[in-house]
Amino acid sequence: MARDMTPVLKRCRALGLEPQILGIDKKSNRNVRVGRKPSEYGLQLKEKQKAKFIYGVLEKPFRNNFAKAQKLKYGTTGENLMILLELRLDNVLFRMGYGRTRKESRQIVSHRHVLVNGKCVNIPSYEVKPGDVIEIKEKHKGAQRYKDILEVTEGRIVPDWLEANHETLSGTVKDIPTREQIDVPVNEVLIVELYSK
Repeated sequence: MARDMTPVLKRCRALGLEPQILGIDKKSNRNVRVGRKPSEYGLQLKEKQKAKFIYGVLEKPFRNNFAKAQKLKYGTTGENLMILLELRLDNVLFRMGYGRTRKESRQIVSHRHVLVNGKCVNIPSYEVKPGDVIEIKEKHKGAQRYKDILEVTEGRIVPDWLEANHETLSGTVKDIPTREQIDVPVNEVLIVELYSK
């Protein structure tokens, strides 16, 4: 399985991101170097790399998501792309507060700890739909791991399109998120421009 092994804080610095977006409570303390002005292509590429990095998606699945976003009948391609990335099961777990980072949520899904509508799903990129009930398997609910996670994520705000019950480690997808509800600092318009060349 291909993995991005770049140190996270270094990558955050390069892309000009705050580590908090990834659920990491560290400061990226070095100043961003001021070089020459990036080209239009450079800016577009940076936005794509930001989106891929935040959601932990590699190039091929990202491109597939983009192709899917183009086919959707509603919304703009860029908005649809962000919505598709947001509806990934690993991201939804992270948003509900059952993973400190998206990386950890992905691991929880692949280790078969998660049920969607009562069925075990171990595919992090699984696309959830409104009405889906997501929960941690009964036998893992008492695990110290989840107590530790909830301690860290307690103050995190669950987005309006999701509902989470931290007592039962479960939650529901109420709606498809709108672009306004996705607090990710990515300019998706530039990604669309990049792919439409």
